Amino acid sequence: MSAYHYESNEHNGISSKQQRAGSGGYSQQNSVDEYMVPEEEWEREAVLDPAWERQQKKTFTAWCNSHLRKVGTSIENIEEDFQNGLKLMLLLEVISNEQLPKPDRGRMRFHKIANVNKALDFIASKGVKLMVGAEEIVDGNLKMTLGMIWTIILRFAIQDISVEEMSAKEGLLLWCQRKTSPYKNVNVQNFHTSFKDGLAFCALIHRHRPDLLDYNKLTKDDPLTNLNLAFDIAEKHLDIPKMLDAEEINNSIKADEKVVMTYVSSYYHAFSTTQKAEQAASRICKVLSINQENEQMMVEYEGLASDLLEWIKEKRPWLENRATDNTLDGTQAKLGDFRDYCRSQKPPKLSQKAKLETDFNTLQTRLRLSNRPAFTPTEGKLIADIVEAWKGLELAEKGFEDWLLRELRRLERLDHLVKKFQHKCDIHEEWSNGKIDLLQSTDLKQCSLNDLRALSRRHLAFESDLAAHQDRVEQIAAIAQELNVLGYEQITNVNQRCQKLCNEWDELGDLTQKRRLALTEAEKIVELIDSLFLEYAKKAAPYLNWLDGAREDLIDMFFIHTLDEICGLIEAHNQFKATLGEADAEYKNIIRLVEDAQQKCRDNNLDLSPNPYTNIQPDEITSKWNEVQTLVPQRDQDLQSEYAKQQQNERFRIQFAQKANVVGPWIERQHEQLQQLTFQVVGTLEQHQKKLETMELNVTQYRPHIDELEKYNQQIQECMIFENRHTPYTMEVVRVAWEQLHTQLTRQIAEIKNQIYTLEKKGISEEQMNEFRAAFAHFDKSRSRRLDPKEFRSCLIACGYNIREDRQGDADFQRIMANVDPTHTGFVTFESFLDFMTRECSEEDSVDQLTLAFKTLSADKPYITAEELKRELPANQAEWCIQRMKPYTGVEDVPGAYDYKTFSSALYGESDL
Repeated sequence: MSAYHYESNEHNGISSKQQRAGSGGYSQQNSVDEYMVPEEEWEREAVLDPAWERQQKKTFTAWCNSHLRKVGTSIENIEEDFQNGLKLMLLLEVISNEQLPKPDRGRMRFHKIANVNKALDFIASKGVKLMVGAEEIVDGNLKMTLGMIWTIILRFAIQDISVEEMSAKEGLLLWCQRKTSPYKNVNVQNFHTSFKDGLAFCALIHRHRPDLLDYNKLTKDDPLTNLNLAFDIAEKHLDIPKMLDAEEINNSIKADEKVVMTYVSSYYHAFSTTQKAEQAASRICKVLSINQENEQMMVEYEGLASDLLEWIKEKRPWLENRATDNTLDGTQAKLGDFRDYCRSQKPPKLSQKAKLETDFNTLQTRLRLSNRPAFTPTEGKLIADIVEAWKGLELAEKGFEDWLLRELRRLERLDHLVKKFQHKCDIHEEWSNGKIDLLQSTDLKQCSLNDLRALSRRHLAFESDLAAHQDRVEQIAAIAQELNVLGYEQITNVNQRCQKLCNEWDELGDLTQKRRLALTEAEKIVELIDSLFLEYAKKAAPYLNWLDGAREDLIDMFFIHTLDEICGLIEAHNQFKATLGEADAEYKNIIRLVEDAQQKCRDNNLDLSPNPYTNIQPDEITSKWNEVQTLVPQRDQDLQSEYAKQQQNERFRIQFAQKANVVGPWIERQHEQLQQLTFQVVGTLEQHQKKLETMELNVTQYRPHIDELEKYNQQIQECMIFENRHTPYTMEVVRVAWEQLHTQLTRQIAEIKNQIYTLEKKGISEEQMNEFRAAFAHFDKSRSRRLDPKEFRSCLIACGYNIREDRQGDADFQRIMANVDPTHTGFVTFESFLDFMTRECSEEDSVDQLTLAFKTLSADKPYITAEELKRELPANQAEWCIQRMKPYTGVEDVPGAYDYKTFSSALYGESDL
């Protein structure tokens, strides 16, 4: 190992001569430079290895001659030719391009020591601590001389190598790894064994000068050929002298690392001009990659927007269609289709809408951050168009569902009224059957006095019966009128039947009046009347009418929706049952009248003639009374069944309400939490993003509760339940709140990601971002995420802007407002504020930087060729440039040349990209 120590002397105040003054015995010490530390053990062995010493001597001699020949000289024996210090000083002047002090021309020992000290002082002035004295060099100490030359190589040939902020050995090693990574059988891990087979040298040459050798013909099994080929080509075409011996490299177990590093550094410097081209290519790749990604996002946005708008256009006619088959089953089927639409078809499209908004905002953010023009979608596909279309869809949904529920109520009411109408008509027609013929009868002239009296009294009973039926006729007419209002499809038949019934009723009234006048005249002749039969007739007719009414009420269908209504019916029925005792007493009184009449006939040996005052027979009264008594328990059973049904409906209401009263407040709390997270960012943006994503996961995991509530809502709708007093929440309210929560959460996560992207792209620190956010939140008192001009001006002043309170300050502020509010809305959003602040605090790419990168890539030519693009850029990006660059039309007529200046301007201006 060479005896030297390489470090800065600027901190200790000791001159290089003082450091060399006590060098009677030289300690062998490794360099403190960090790239020397991993090789410490090998360096000790190198001191004792003659092979390594020979390699160093040959390589260092060749390296020195590669520089000395520039001034027309060379050395033969490295330990002898530097003894007088003259060529050593000349070597330092060549490699440093600096003038050293004038050398002493004498041949005495002290002249030589003085010249060597001048050279060593110059080396020490470059921050190198030498552990060698001039006497060792003058005395021809080979190890000390080699150590000194290695120090010079480190300082002037290797130290300045920098690759991705790595220096010296590590940077040189990384450079070799990157350049040889595409080549098979090459794996550069160090500067000794990795170069033994010669393929690494050949790969470095082929990477930069593929015209000098055919790498595919080389084999790992012939290292001597590979090494000699590389050394010969480097010497002949790259002006790199043969510093290494192929046989020594191949035969050594581990080549001297200093030797290989010295030789490889010559390759690095020889190819250093290509480094600028690589950096330029890297910049171009970065710009093109951004444009390609933005272009792909534009295409995806257009596709998603078209698909969503087409779906909305397809669904709107269905939701706006109010046609129905006017049947309960058909309307319920439509309601089932609508529920399937809400649960299965709409949620994916809602997610697609949220993704469109997120992608659009992300794309605009990327375009702003990369100084590209804002993306304007195809006409009709703006976010505002999509939001407007979605609002129209939701309005159509709300109208469609309201119409369906109204239609269900209407059809159910229609069904009940039609059945009730038919039932009352049947009863009336049964009662009125034959009444007109009876009233038109001319039997008055043929009747006896008793018969006339009987007919008179019978007519009086008929008039009472007629008056009792007046309410039923009015009810039938009222039901027909309601059916007309509700739009019953077979209303013509209903109207015809009602009109016929009313005409018959009017005719009955006229005939009754005429009959009464006739009987009044006949009654002047009739004097005798059977009072008993008359009393029977008076009691039997109302009682029979009461029986008919009771029977009608007992078999009447009921149409209710609440537990209170059924309880009211049960209470009314119980009151009716309480009157059955009086009805039974009345029944016995009526039957007793008949029995009394029969008894009088038997007592007087008379034949019982038919009752001249009424056609109501006791058997009919008995039959109907028995029927009423039978119908009472049946009515009890029907009411109890309906009571059980309403209890079940009440349970369904309570079940839905209990779940809704949990889900609704939970969603409201999530909205409040999201609102708090929106305006209070605690910790880093990544931590805040994690909180939002955790919240999004919790919301997603809460989805089964929404589905469970949907199931309860379906039960309620299937049971035709329309009100629920146990909860203020409806399924529509919960569904809208859920969708809003999901959409706002997705939008907030995308906004945080854009802010993180802004930090990475613009180089803004997280502390700055938090200061921007805190300042904005402080002045956003309404939490609307926007500031009016007065609030925005105060916010800028709080952020450090000096805006004066005069005309000049007002003009400066108006220019800023024109920048952050180009559409003159009168407000500044948080995104516009953040974009303005990041532009003010960051350094961005520009057209000039991109143009300079292309100029470097094309070797300072005003144009660039397809071959140069394909050689320096990835294949896909090179092809992308070729397709979009215009042909060069300058003074020089170069076939296949492209104009990179207009291309660069297009990327940052108005462009079809």
